[in-house]
Amino acid sequence: MGNVTPFPSAAARPSQIGFDRIELTRILDLYGRMVAAGHWKDYAIELGHEAAVFAAFRRASERPEYRIEKRPALRQRQGMWALVAEAGMTLKRGHDLAGVLAPIERRLLKLVSD
Repeated sequence: MGNVTPFPSAAARPSQIGFDRIELTRILDLYGRMVAAGHWKDYAIELGHEAAVFAAFRRASERPEYRIEKRPALRQRQGMWALVAEAGMTLKRGHDLAGVLAPIERRLLKLVSD
């Protein structure tokens, strides 16, 4: 009667990756400000087994202008957050969502003069 090998459970690996409330609030806040500025018109959310993706569109076209990806498998390496441009190039990757969203938020800054 030797060793007992545990049966792999579904709790060890979630069947679907998603955004938590704080992350989604931060992303949708940025989306709302970009809509108000006239940059974005539509969005899509994809929740998969490997990643959760928020895609923002300039108009209802086939390619998003930006994709914000959450990949928990990369948490210990490059960071689980990534900002991907329309052409598929990764613009920013990191461990913190705020740092990854910074290039988009810079577009909202306006110079105010007296």
